[in-house]
Amino acid sequence: MPDQDPKRRDNRSLIRGLVLMTAGSFAFGWALVPLYDVFCRISGLGNPEARATAATIVSENVDQNRLVTVEFMSNPASNGSYEFHPLAASMQVHPGKLYDTKFYAKNLTGAPSTAQAVPSIAPGIAAKYFHKTECFCFTPQKFGAGEGREMPVRFIVDPQLPANVDKLTLSYVFYDTTQTTAQP
Repeated sequence: MPDQDPKRRDNRSLIRGLVLMTAGSFAFGWALVPLYDVFCRISGLGNPEARATAATIVSENVDQNRLVTVEFMSNPASNGSYEFHPLAASMQVHPGKLYDTKFYAKNLTGAPSTAQAVPSIAPGIAAKYFHKTECFCFTPQKFGAGEGREMPVRFIVDPQLPANVDKLTLSYVFYDTTQTTAQP
């Protein structure tokens, strides 16, 4: 009987460890959503509150004494699948005012396809001050064979943008996601 006591102790210890690991994994998984919300609030990325507050920025006073240059860049990451570019290379904007611009995309393949745009703002410190209220990057874009179209972006530069930032760059990478969206 003395041989079974250490084995039993080891089994109990293993079971306790497994139960603690399972509980810890569950707690971590449960905490991911609030942690992601905190990350989005801090970074200004993917933050639904930022989109909601963009509408309130419009009602604030427009800074008529300040001009900020917003440059538009594009990069079709797909190998020859799309033509993709901004219709305007840049524009001068007053912080607090709502502006529109457009990008053009054309499916160069002979088959229907789907693409997704991924935005980035430079300099990084300015990302939380650049609010898109409407953007083709919010959803995947479906194109027919050879179809091309203009896609709108509506944005506001927050009047709270640091004074030392006078130029922003809005850049998109345009990915052909046809293969990934077709998989079950």
